[in-house]
Amino acid sequence: MADFLQSYAVSESNSRGRKCPEPGHAYRMPFERDRDRIIHTSAFRRLEGKTQVFIPQTNDQYRTRLTHSIEVAQIGRTIAKSLSVNEALTEAVCLAHDLGHSPFGHSGETALNEIMKNFGGFEHNGQTLRIVDLLERPYPDFAGLNLMYETRLALAKHKTAYDSPQKRSFTEKNCSLEGQIADLADRIAYNCHDLEDGLRANLLNYKMIMDVRLCAQAAERCQADEISDSIIRNTRIAKTIIDMLVGDCIETSRSAIITAGLENLQQVLNDDRNFITLSDDAEQGLGELEKFLHKNMYENPKVKAVSGQAAGWLEKIFNKFRNNPKLMPRFYQNLAGEFGLERTVCDYISGMTDWYCLEIIKD
Repeated sequence: MADFLQSYAVSESNSRGRKCPEPGHAYRMPFERDRDRIIHTSAFRRLEGKTQVFIPQTNDQYRTRLTHSIEVAQIGRTIAKSLSVNEALTEAVCLAHDLGHSPFGHSGETALNEIMKNFGGFEHNGQTLRIVDLLERPYPDFAGLNLMYETRLALAKHKTAYDSPQKRSFTEKNCSLEGQIADLADRIAYNCHDLEDGLRANLLNYKMIMDVRLCAQAAERCQADEISDSIIRNTRIAKTIIDMLVGDCIETSRSAIITAGLENLQQVLNDDRNFITLSDDAEQGLGELEKFLHKNMYENPKVKAVSGQAAGWLEKIFNKFRNNPKLMPRFYQNLAGEFGLERTVCDYISGMTDWYCLEIIKD
């Protein structure tokens, strides 16, 4: 793989490796193994039942955290391949970036953070690291997945408007280009698919989105006015925006890398600037779309009616297991002595799907 990568990309030769050394695999490179380990976790499977915007199972067409992660990986791989950096590492980070998300989306995260304010708080980037380093245990010789250092670094440094990097965990100023790709791929994916889901849910309409410059440009490019089926039209607009932003990212990032004169991985890690970026025009357009979605979709009463109840639901569940720890699976009961009861209850709850939480509330 290294022969096909740029010198500043992450490769097996410049990686810091795994915490617990392991023999190589006959058919898969180390970062491919990381990707596969992530896919086979129970935490990854449970993303199917976690809210993206709409609670799963309210409509089979809406995105979940799982389908979101897959879409992020698809975008990330395209960018990584075009820039000749480590595609497998990029895919692994994209697939794992939301493993630590709580039930009920960002409202659930805010609620858990408030519940845990006297016990270290809760933040889903940090929880993702707990999952891959501690809570997933498929191997007899060590806890966690024993991921490559650069995979863990990218997860810790994951940064968007909704993600806060874990500065205490690593000393590097930045993560690799592959991790930076995952950040921007995440942002492109959730804005575009949330736009599509909002249109499907009739929280948005074609006339409204034509006031957003990026949407109008995409509609013109895909000749949306000539498409009579509204679902197809809306899908084509969202996919065209993705194509426009990904293309802009590749060209802008390639230029930024050349201008910076990057020659090795350490230069990337020592620089707090992101080299994976959008042009000023594309950034402005995406920012306008983000503000539009926040105002017209995320703050819509139909969306907030459910998310607004998350705090009460999670507090009730937290108190239930805190008051009677034996109701938790034995695995979590055994962790309480090492990490404290409250943190362990938080670990258990944060891994639940939305619907499992709602079933517990009924008991």
